[in-house]
Amino acid sequence: MIEVVAVLTVAVGFYMAWNIGANDAANSMATSYGSGALTLRQIIIIASVLEFAGAVLYGKKVTHTIAKGIVPIDSLDPHIVALGALSAILSASLWITIATYYHLPVSTTHSIVGAMVGFGIASVSQNYLSLGDINWDVLYRIVLSWVLSPVVGAMLAFLIFTIIKIAIIDRYSVNKVERVFKYLQILTACYMAFAHGSNDVANATGPMTAALGFLGAQTPAWVLFIGGIGIAVGIATWGWRVIETVGKKITELTPSRGFSAEFATASTVLFASSIGMPVSTTHTLVGSVIGVGLAGGLASVDLTIVKRIIASWLLTVPVAAGITMAVYTMMVVFG
Repeated sequence: MIEVVAVLTVAVGFYMAWNIGANDAANSMATSYGSGALTLRQIIIIASVLEFAGAVLYGKKVTHTIAKGIVPIDSLDPHIVALGALSAILSASLWITIATYYHLPVSTTHSIVGAMVGFGIASVSQNYLSLGDINWDVLYRIVLSWVLSPVVGAMLAFLIFTIIKIAIIDRYSVNKVERVFKYLQILTACYMAFAHGSNDVANATGPMTAALGFLGAQTPAWVLFIGGIGIAVGIATWGWRVIETVGKKITELTPSRGFSAEFATASTVLFASSIGMPVSTTHTLVGSVIGVGLAGGLASVDLTIVKRIIASWLLTVPVAAGITMAVYTMMVVFG
């Protein structure tokens, strides 16, 4: 039975990583596509390589936070941990697949954190844990980061683009400036892809680490490798669906605007990864895109699309938690 759960965990972990690539590829490359700096084929190649590199080289700290930070798995029976973590990965993956199908850029971080909370609450209902055992302070800090990250991203992107506009665009030929920023945006797209891989790979590898029994701070390299490969495959197959929404439908993007949004997002996310905080890359980038859009006035932002995106964000945590509670309960009953 243990071997079966382990094999299922690796398979479902890969499926979750695929979902991260399919949905969150938009976080690293959508603005480059929207501004015309990169073609979809170029995006797939660049993002696949750098997302994989970020996941493998810099993904350990956030993996540890997702694995142990919310539910005190050390105090649970390993079999229960394995079933709970497996349920969390599967449930979050199913929700992200549905969102990607409808071209919605949901947060994979929200999804897996919500799923892990669902596992914790289900464990409480079955008397494996008490409500006070769940690390609500860690969850509070994570949720706070979800609120702050889009605000920080929007403010930073707004500031960067405003400086660029005053110092460069208003003084020189717009066409010449945008041609220069087209190349600069390719660099920030690479920066963004690496930062995204470093933070969001944990949404797949964190629960995998918990389910497979690697409870220490050191995550095996092969787990990160599976996560990185899964993200790359997700980008190459379904990544275009959300890339179109974020890159084309929120606001009109030029290379200078795309550069501002990507640089602001990557800086925010990479800083969060360095302190082990699983921020929402989706929230941060969408906030940054809105920020550069607002620099051109409120009318520059399609509020209908923004409302749809926010609605999907609000649904993510309760839906992922609810699915996990149901799946986990069935696994305990039948497993």
